[in-house]
Amino acid sequence: MVLPRLLQRVGVLLLLGVTALTRAAEPAEWEACSAISADNERLVCYDALAGRPPPTPEPSPGAVVADAHSGLLSSLSRHWELDGEAKQGAFLFRAHRPNYFLPLKYSSAPNEQPFVGAFPQHDPGLKAVETVLQLSFKVKGMQGVFGNDDLDLWFGYTVTSFWQAYNSDFSAAFRESNYEPEMMWVVRTDYSLAGFRGRFVNLGLVHQSNGRGAGLSRSWNRVYAQFGFERDKLALLVRPWYRLPEPGVDDNPDIEDYLGHGDLQAVYTSGRNTWSLQLRNNLQRDDNRGALKLSWSFPLRSRLRGYVEYFNGYGESLIDYNHRQQTIGLGVSLTGGI
Repeated sequence: MVLPRLLQRVGVLLLLGVTALTRAAEPAEWEACSAISADNERLVCYDALAGRPPPTPEPSPGAVVADAHSGLLSSLSRHWELDGEAKQGAFLFRAHRPNYFLPLKYSSAPNEQPFVGAFPQHDPGLKAVETVLQLSFKVKGMQGVFGNDDLDLWFGYTVTSFWQAYNSDFSAAFRESNYEPEMMWVVRTDYSLAGFRGRFVNLGLVHQSNGRGAGLSRSWNRVYAQFGFERDKLALLVRPWYRLPEPGVDDNPDIEDYLGHGDLQAVYTSGRNTWSLQLRNNLQRDDNRGALKLSWSFPLRSRLRGYVEYFNGYGESLIDYNHRQQTIGLGVSLTGGI
């Protein structure tokens, strides 16, 4: 019984669609529409009588929207809303860098040196295993600055905390937290270079500090230019920076000798898996120093994702800027980032 009624409705819609193009609808045709019980089908029937084209279906949540250049919106386009289909307007919270929780992170050489003498009763005796939490978001302050659709103003904020959760001697305290507000002018570009497509230039101003006092204080301010490239599933980010002089006492005057003058990041996405490689180097022949960070994000359940991160070098956190170690962490992430 269901199939004959369905065929009957389809026949009515086809007939009404043809007659609507040639003459005004009769009262009986309007009554035929009103007899349809399903809301969507009844609306389509009325639209056909009125001569209106059928509505374009909205994309489902999480669906990938077409892009005129590549056929799909790339990860860079979604992250920075570069294409028209990706634009979502101002004042919407978006992920900036990865948001993750690592309940287990192991360090080959915990950095106790800054804390020696900082506690009157005893030294902390840092544990090699701790917990790490990173929260990062950004907000578009202005879309189409000065009427230029290729220029947007963004504000970002990232906090990364290292927690000695398994250290009862240290009162399970937070060993270090780094706070990083940013302001970014993002200019959309479209050019080819060595087989890559140049997608944007990000001109940024960033402050990073750990909010400590006395001998534990670490901070610096930088301006940078970040160039974003992509090729198929690979995104490449090149970011040179310049450290701004400190107005007062410099807590870490040699920080560039360890954290360098910029970074390079490669992000490869395949299906729902994302791999990232980030490199830093001071570009000095003598006393060459740098860092390497590898991460892998993979699906677990629903929006929950697994997250693995490996670090080797100097400056995993500001308090460790001149300390070398290897760390590996395992946990979960809720959002990705670049």
